Amino acid sequence: MQGELLTIGRFARLCRLSVKQLRHYDEMGLLAPVHVDAGSGYRYYAPEQARDALTIALLREMDLPLAVIAQALAAEPEPRAQILRAERDRVAERISRDQTRLKMLERLAEGGLPGYEVTMGSEPERRLAVARAVCAPPEIGEKVGECVNRLLPVLGKAGIAWEPPLWALYPLDLEERMEIAVGAQTPPGEEAPGLEFEVLPGGPVAETVHIGPYVQLPLAYNALFAAIHERGLRPKAPVREAYLVGPAEAPQEELMTRLIIPIQESKA
Repeated sequence: MQGELLTIGRFARLCRLSVKQLRHYDEMGLLAPVHVDAGSGYRYYAPEQARDALTIALLREMDLPLAVIAQALAAEPEPRAQILRAERDRVAERISRDQTRLKMLERLAEGGLPGYEVTMGSEPERRLAVARAVCAPPEIGEKVGECVNRLLPVLGKAGIAWEPPLWALYPLDLEERMEIAVGAQTPPGEEAPGLEFEVLPGGPVAETVHIGPYVQLPLAYNALFAAIHERGLRPKAPVREAYLVGPAEAPQEELMTRLIIPIQESKA
């Protein structure tokens, strides 16, 4: 048998891998040798295992997790394709986040930390017709759009006039899975089947205005939260965004968003 097989050293050179990598793949259940000598513990591989070894090395070079690689190797062609497409989408999402960070870094490098005027004021009570969604932070833009597309047709069908701008409500902390809402202020007493309402209490708030793409909103939030904490105040949920100038009205660089965070005195 040993004459037909390759030692781990020869097999490693054939596949341009290290002996350490092959041992790790064996321990992970990714690529087991076809024979292990009972006396010496030496591992032996068949030449036809080279394809799997090279595939593992290729996918690892693309930063695919070993657990995902194991699933892909064990799957039939169609399920394997689905696994790889899911990883493709994950990588695309990561690239999109990195591109957003790159644009913010470019803005910071060119103009320094943007100056936002943060003001302390008071908001009136608002009654909003809302549509809700649960999402991860990278999905916020998509889910906000879906909420708008669900909310406005219901208002239109019911003949309920709403007062611009549209609002979005968020938790204080952007968690892995969180509930968000998009709302439109409606006259008191208006009701319609399929509509959910939320009353935002009035009271003291901190606010600022961001002009530019939504992907750069974290810069405004940085200034807003810093100003709140510097004053010894405590932020309260929900964080509110009012879209004064939206994508249908202006290019990305001219979008205008009002950011509002309810506040209270910090407890000693």
